Amino acid sequence: MLPHLDAAYRFARWLCRPPSDADDIVQEAFLRAFRAFEGLRGGDVKAWLLTIVRNCHASALEQQRRRATVPLPDDYEAEGSPSPESVSAADEERRALRRLVAALPEEHREVLVLREMEDMSYREIASVTQVPIGTVMSRLARARAALRGNWLKDAAGEPSAVR
Repeated sequence: MLPHLDAAYRFARWLCRPPSDADDIVQEAFLRAFRAFEGLRGGDVKAWLLTIVRNCHASALEQQRRRATVPLPDDYEAEGSPSPESVSAADEERRALRRLVAALPEEHREVLVLREMEDMSYREIASVTQVPIGTVMSRLARARAALRGNWLKDAAGEPSAVR
């Protein structure tokens, strides 16, 4: 499971806004995975682990809803001192991309992150999200279209519904 720790954290980070929540989810996921490892029979360990991460995230959301708390928005500002203009422009693009991806509905954000950032196959994504491959493909197409449209609106300076 350890070779997939980075993938689990990246996935949790995209699901959660605050990094501390992602840390907690990955820690809980690894505890659950460790306890259930004996029951794993073949299959893809990465997909199995990311399914656990997704389920831990869902459990954390449910607990949050029961407590009726609202998390503070995450600040995606880049760390460090001012950099040259090209680095600054790239940082701004990364922040804009994070903001736009974070604004997608969760079911779209999940498949987009798993496909584009974790380079998982449709079959693996279907296994992680527990939906049919056709649904994965549909959600991915919608996520890409929404991201593209909002990116273009953002670049043109138009007000976007995701803000």
